[in-house]
Amino acid sequence: MNKQPNSRHCFVCGIENPVGLHLKFYETGPGEVTADYTAPEHFQGYPGVLHGGIVAAILDETAGRAHMGNFPPRFMFTAKLEVRYRKNVPVGQPLKIVGRAGRDKGRAAEATSAIYSQDGTLLAEANALMINLPESPDPNILEKLGWKVYPDE
Repeated sequence: MNKQPNSRHCFVCGIENPVGLHLKFYETGPGEVTADYTAPEHFQGYPGVLHGGIVAAILDETAGRAHMGNFPPRFMFTAKLEVRYRKNVPVGQPLKIVGRAGRDKGRAAEATSAIYSQDGTLLAEANALMINLPESPDPNILEKLGWKVYPDE
């Protein structure tokens, strides 16, 4: 299991984002990433339920990371994200997040992502169509993003 890099300010993975989620992703196999997360109450919509927009953000990031790799990273943007909310995603309880790479079409790629409860119940899932950035990012951008593997605390 290899830890993927984080950035400084990304809403989902940015380690210095004061209002971010601070997720840490691990490659658990070819084209598969996972993260464990317990959402704090300040991200709830209804009492005890993670806001649907936060759920979508987690699923979006996880799908993209399934194709990302480590170095050099494959940065992509989301062209389409179809989210299915199966059950309420709770705050304050451990969640398992999984992303899997789907068909790679060269410039575009498909991926899936899902959020599970601690007992393995599927809570939300997504299908994503990801598109490569038009140009490879300037190598200096990785340093500006703070893109590296940070040690676990």
